[in-house]
Order: sequence, then structure tokens, then C-alpha cells
Amino acid sequence: MKAGIDFARFTWDGGAAALGGLAGEAVTMADEAGFSTIAAMDHFFQIPMVGEYTEPMLDGYTFLGFAAGRSTRAKLQLMVTGVTYRHPGLLAKIVTTLDVLSGGRAILGIGAAWNDHEHLALGVPFPSTSERYERLDETLAICAQMWGDDNGPFHGTHYQLTETLSSPVNVSTPGPEIMVGGMGPNKTLKLAARHAGAVNWFPIGHDAVAGLKARLAQHCEAEGTDVDAIRLTLMTFPPPPGGLDGWLNDIEGYRALGFDEIYLAPASRDPRVDIETYATEVLPRVAAM
Repeated sequence: MKAGIDFARFTWDGGAAALGGLAGEAVTMADEAGFSTIAAMDHFFQIPMVGEYTEPMLDGYTFLGFAAGRSTRAKLQLMVTGVTYRHPGLLAKIVTTLDVLSGGRAILGIGAAWNDHEHLALGVPFPSTSERYERLDETLAICAQMWGDDNGPFHGTHYQLTETLSSPVNVSTPGPEIMVGGMGPNKTLKLAARHAGAVNWFPIGHDAVAGLKARLAQHCEAEGTDVDAIRLTLMTFPPPPGGLDGWLNDIEGYRALGFDEIYLAPASRDPRVDIETYATEVLPRVAAM
């Protein structure tokens, strides 16, 4: 089983002036320690589940471009970008650029978006839930077309592109892996079955996740896709103090259900501390599963 690092919090010692140095050292540490993926949240403001919305939040793809220059092997992705944040043609171009400059290490992590506060605050349109899912479907189709051999137009309900040219072409073949984040059993999993090479879920319990996996399989059958070709990944909570063995037993239960990668989020005011702890205490035992 693999383990990645997800940077979800940038409230670090030293304030804004220290963010660049700490981020660079943390990324290099994670890459050299053998973490499979370096990820970051993609939000305009900090989200309520992590901290106050006024806390620091870096732009996701700027961070990944920075991380690409401080790493050599780990995959690079957002967990996950909202479909409303960037026009799909530009999003495909951004991910292609990341893929080219990192030597084929880009993953597109994407979902339907949910945080109306940050959209309204910065003047970004926030359509209805049903429209966001329609836009997600079209966005994923546009990305697939731009990463393929068809440079022709795309005519959708919400997006009209006269050309889907992406030059230089992506290094990853047939294109960067698409990860759909979210556990909605109907719309989200249906789009994952149609487009995704991976999904990302939360640890809501082995039985509940087994139910989601079964629902994903139903959608794959309806879409004519292979559920076994979709990687299952898990966004974990940090191991509780003194409870590492129990935490690992819980992770083993998810591994038995077919999950092949977990993500750990540094939570302290110095991310290097958490990364060192994860690298020495967690990573070897997860890798042995």
C-alpha cells in the first residue's frame, strides 16, 4: 500500500515570509522519504473542517508547480480542485503543463465543488448542484479530448470550444490520471465510473465503504467500464497519540477492500515534524501491507 502527503493547512511558524522555505523543505523531505504523492487542497480560503477561513491558503496549482521543482519522483495532484474554479480548457492546459515540467507526474484530482462562501467572496460563479455536476461531466470529457488525438471542437451544454489544442502534449500516456473526489452514490460515482482512473473517499467505516464500492461497480456496469481499473484511495485522519496500532488495523481493513493509497495531512505548525514522524513510524508499516 502507498502513502501520500496532503498539504491541507499552511498556518505555519514564521508566517507568510517563512512559507516558501518550509514548503520547499517539506516537499523535498516527503519526496526523498518515499511518499507516493504530494498533494494539496484547492480552495480560495481555509475550510471550516480545518481552521478559520481567514487562515493562510495557497493557490493549489501554483503550489504544485513549486513542488514539481523540489521533487523528482512523487506524483503531484490537488485533493481536489472544484470544477467551478477554472475553465476546463485552461484547467487541462494547466495540468498538462504540470505533467510536462514534472516529467509525467501530474494527476487531475477534481470534484463538483461545494464551498459557496469562497465563491461568493471572490466573485466566482457558483451554479446549482445539478449544474455543477453537468459541468463536471463536460470538463472531464474536455480534458480527455485535449489529452488525446482529437484537436477538434467540443460542443456541450455549458462549454463551447472551437479547438481542443494542447501543445506541448502531455508526457503521461494516454494522459494524466483522473481522480474524482467525493462519495455521492448517484451523481459522483456515476461520473467516476464514466471518467475516472481513481477515486478518493473518506474513512467512513469499512461496511459503508464496501457499499460505496458496490455502488461504483453498478455504475461501471451501466457505463461499460471496468471497476477494477479504478484505484481506491483514502483521505485519512492523523493517527491518534498512542493509538498507532489501532489506526493501522483500521487502515488494513480498507486495504482488504481494495484501497491502494492513503493520504496523510501534516497538522502541526511545522510540517517537517509531521512528515518525519509519518516517514519513520507510519510509512514502513503501510508499505508492508
